[in-house]
Amino acid sequence: MAEDFNTKIIAEFRANQGRVGGPFEGAELLLLTTTGAKSGAQRVSPLALARDGERLVIAASKAGADTNPDWYHNVRANPEVTVELGTETFRAVATPIESGPERDRLYGKLVELMPGFAEYETKTDRVIPVVVLERA
Repeated sequence: MAEDFNTKIIAEFRANQGRVGGPFEGAELLLLTTTGAKSGAQRVSPLALARDGERLVIAASKAGADTNPDWYHNVRANPEVTVELGTETFRAVATPIESGPERDRLYGKLVELMPGFAEYETKTDRVIPVVVLERA
């Protein structure tokens, strides 16, 4: 089900210069292409983002599930990723930040933009990691 949902979001994103409607209308999204940690296959995930200067910040929230999303395992194994943002596509390096004040500050930026991220933290005992994306 999540795969079908993501497939529709990805298609809408690409057809509308990075804009999507529905629950994400007005939110800034990116498409993150990772290399599978085990399979080596390319995987695309639509993700909400915050900006921290030139850096893009995403969260491995998985809507508050008790496990990290697959894409997070992929970036830990293969930090070189491709980002689609609006009409631009570029290579980036993904740096996970799993805990500490910098993680908290960056996660707070996501909560400011999308309050649902605060709810995700209440649904799980894990600390939701953030990932910083910097152009390669």
